[in-house]
Amino acid sequence: MSPTAHRPEQHHDAPHHNTPHHDEQHHDEEHASHNTHAHAHSHSPAHDHGQAGDGSGAQAEILDLDAEVLAGHIASVTAWLPLRESPRHIVDLGSGTGAGTFALLARFPEAHVTAVDASAAHLQRLREKACAQGVDDRVRTLQADLDTSWPDLGAPDLVWASASLHHMADPDATLRRVHDTLAPGGLLAVVELAGFPRFLPEDAPRDRPGLEERCHTASDRFHAEHVPHRGADWGPKLSAAGFAVEGERTIKVDIEGAGSPAIGRYAQGGLERLRATVADVLPPEDLAALDRLLDPGSPDGLLRRDDLVVRTERVVWAARRS
Repeated sequence: MSPTAHRPEQHHDAPHHNTPHHDEQHHDEEHASHNTHAHAHSHSPAHDHGQAGDGSGAQAEILDLDAEVLAGHIASVTAWLPLRESPRHIVDLGSGTGAGTFALLARFPEAHVTAVDASAAHLQRLREKACAQGVDDRVRTLQADLDTSWPDLGAPDLVWASASLHHMADPDATLRRVHDTLAPGGLLAVVELAGFPRFLPEDAPRDRPGLEERCHTASDRFHAEHVPHRGADWGPKLSAAGFAVEGERTIKVDIEGAGSPAIGRYAQGGLERLRATVADVLPPEDLAALDRLLDPGSPDGLLRRDDLVVRTERVVWAARRS
């Protein structure tokens, strides 16, 4: 990946804070399937904008791009976690191809991670990366749909749930299961998007300024109907499940993409899946402009632009089992 310019992240910490989060633009991240709720994948811009997850190479590629582009962001989240001591046993609940898993392995060099996901293909890719990085002895993969069965996860010290809980059929029941699974004093980290990534300047494209925002507005309406738990305030839900909420943090990410092929491909994948959601409701002029952006051969295509950015927000909750 070509170097990118990172503007400082903005952190808003609220230790011991149970106040609801009021961001009005919560969006889904990963390329998860709508019908396999338990395998949401950490930090992907197209989560919930594509079709049901099939483990395709394209889907896995954008998950890997997500991990690459947002590596610094993910590391900052793991560094913030209010841990009493370094965890030895971690569960990545909805691991995808391993963005969270590998960040946690790097942050906690003595830890072992159990990566849980509904997609066999994504877990296979995670295992291959673990072998390539020489950490396969520290990773266990487990295929499971947590809406239908709850596997034996042992008693982990830390559970990491990034963009997965809102896909559960009954997230309140899932939180109670996580609470009972954690070792006493163990920590649950919940990471959710608070704003689907934006990639284009407001005046782009020239013939249809504001196109990206109109696409997101249409997508918001779709997800309000089809993903009822998206945008939930997890603080009260965590308290109701028996957790003590010890922190809530909003992180703003602003990355300039000039000269970065990875960010170009990242934007391409995200907006392709956004198109799948909004194509039926966009005006013809907007749809035509979006298709020009997505056309690799177009002089105005995303892969040829030098003004792309990645702007998004994440909200993190840290909750402890007493």
